[in-house]
Amino acid sequence: MGMGKLRIGGVWSGVLEVELDEWTVAMLRQEVASRSDCGSPQCINLICAGRVLKDGDATEKLSQLGVKNNSKILASKVSVDQAGKSVKDEFLAEEERSKRLSRLKAAATSLASRHASGSIPVEDFNLELENQSGEKVQLGSETDQRAIMMGLMLHANGKALIRREQYKDALEVLTMGEEAFSLCDPKLIEMIDNVSILQIDMVWCYFMLRDISWLSVAGIRLAKAREGIERAHGKESARLRILQGGRYPELALHLRMELLEGVVAYHSNQLQKSKDALTSAQAKYLQLQVPDEALSLLMSMGYKEHEAKRALRMNNLDVGRAVDFLVEERAKKAKKHEEDLQRQKEISEQKRYGMTPLKKAVDLQKLNELVSIG
Repeated sequence: MGMGKLRIGGVWSGVLEVELDEWTVAMLRQEVASRSDCGSPQCINLICAGRVLKDGDATEKLSQLGVKNNSKILASKVSVDQAGKSVKDEFLAEEERSKRLSRLKAAATSLASRHASGSIPVEDFNLELENQSGEKVQLGSETDQRAIMMGLMLHANGKALIRREQYKDALEVLTMGEEAFSLCDPKLIEMIDNVSILQIDMVWCYFMLRDISWLSVAGIRLAKAREGIERAHGKESARLRILQGGRYPELALHLRMELLEGVVAYHSNQLQKSKDALTSAQAKYLQLQVPDEALSLLMSMGYKEHEAKRALRMNNLDVGRAVDFLVEERAKKAKKHEEDLQRQKEISEQKRYGMTPLKKAVDLQKLNELVSIG
């Protein structure tokens, strides 16, 4: 395989030219540690294609571990254990985490592949993607379908880990999600805001891990997120506002983004930029506060607390518009429920017919056309 270029991101960003048939993980870790001024190489964690690179018996070369030319490698700094935990215990814990992440990726790949290829899904539901107006987005090629579905699955799992405050694990899963999205047609990605939200979630993990080494990467990710959101939502969310009938579904998203932008700017000694971002975030926070009277009024109409709060926030605290929104939402849910039942019925019918020689589900529309012509 010879010389190869490795694209490193994380505690140090750049391109390394290495002999893939000669270099080991330990050598790569040492090089990244020296370039990032992290001190001990043991503080460096390397992830490639969703897999933690391990020293093993210290003789395996990078090429043997599947590292190829132009591979992307995430280098993160891990804290040195102050409790005197043995190296063996650390290795076993890391090994278990690696296995869990591998199983997660395999599960996401399996689910995405089943849906994208048209084979009969085990689950009685269907994955669909919508734009800001609620219209279904055509996912393009089979590769696009697999990639975007895997990205969505990994993003959802990453957010679940964030809710459980497992930020390090969440960051690794979100990194895999980002890689999956990168395999999609860029024109498709520009239609949705999922990738931008994933970027914000990754920076949130940096923030919660309190690792200052991520500062420069955080700034880049937030800039990409803002650019992507503006492209998907329009300048100052104008397009989204039109599509949503004048509602404000993006306020909480912008609040979180501006809060993180303010923190990054502060630690980068950009004090005025930090002040502007945090002031704007505070204004949005106040805008999202729901008056008790309005909340009580909607709840007295039979709506649940979280439904009422969401409706009021999306409608700038206008009670009348919030009620209209809740009525529309219930109608949409009822319609979607009917569509899901129809989809379940179709899946059951497909199961009765079995699969084609190409291991795909029978196309019911074509089947009905054949039946109609005798």
